[in-house]
Amino acid sequence: MNELILELEEITPKEFFGAQNANIKILKEYFPKLKIVARGNKIKAYGDADLLEEFDRRMNMLMEHFGKYNKLDENVIERVLTSQSSDDYTTSNKSGEAIIHGVNGKIIKAQTVNQRKLVESVNKNDMVFAIGPAGTGKTYTGVALAVRALKNKEVKRIILTRPAVEAGENLGFLPGDLKEKLDPYMQPLYDALRDMIPAEKLASFIENGTIQIAPLAFMRGRTLDNAFVILDEGQNTTHAQMKMFLTRMGKSAKFLLTGDPGQVDLPRRSISGLKEALLVLKNVEGIGMIYLDDKDVIRHKLVKKVIEAYKSIENRD
Repeated sequence: MNELILELEEITPKEFFGAQNANIKILKEYFPKLKIVARGNKIKAYGDADLLEEFDRRMNMLMEHFGKYNKLDENVIERVLTSQSSDDYTTSNKSGEAIIHGVNGKIIKAQTVNQRKLVESVNKNDMVFAIGPAGTGKTYTGVALAVRALKNKEVKRIILTRPAVEAGENLGFLPGDLKEKLDPYMQPLYDALRDMIPAEKLASFIENGTIQIAPLAFMRGRTLDNAFVILDEGQNTTHAQMKMFLTRMGKSAKFLLTGDPGQVDLPRRSISGLKEALLVLKNVEGIGMIYLDDKDVIRHKLVKKVIEAYKSIENRD
């Protein structure tokens, strides 16, 4: 049996191995045919020579990543172990910095590689598409970038919008006026803002129009300039709605469009404006497209398993 010994240099074994050797357990799941033992500042692996060579390569990638970011968690390990090269999981140091300090000093920053790529893309492009399943932080990261732009006086207002598609519910049967009916639908946007702006200031911003939260239909006929504009749930736009929205872009504006092409709530036979836009605009210079996946899910770990389970039956259809 072949043996490989790796020594951790300038790396704290306890942090690298994880609480109760959690990170080592993940490595064992990915390399079930190897016997892996972690003791002191050494990792020993026993098994087939080819497997040991691959294990050695991946471990060096992990150690290099840890040396740069001083952090290792399940998401990082999974991405490193399934990536072809370091380009798939490393980004510039700047993109990993805090985006803003939220309420009660909460540090809000991109937590995964693809979220950092989203930050980089928004810094570089005036229009960005952020595509991925629920829980990947598309909207939350986007709202943080919008609040940062407002605080830095890069824009004069934030506009958050969603297409008012009734996801299995009928808004007409809900009590109240239009705002009261739509507010629950816009709740994820309010939730993100409440983490980032103190309640009184947020209420003032909404009252004076510095922050506007409205259904997509309210965008028609407007020119959106000096604004950071986020279109959330873009998969539920029609061709006409998406074209209308994209052509609202004014001077000194940033547009971020988020969505999950796998969660379209439009009537059957309706083409998703988001899916169409991704095809039509893929080669347009100045437009960024970032794809997040289940490795970017930062909700409860069960969310990731739910996404995987549904993916398996959806792929059979």
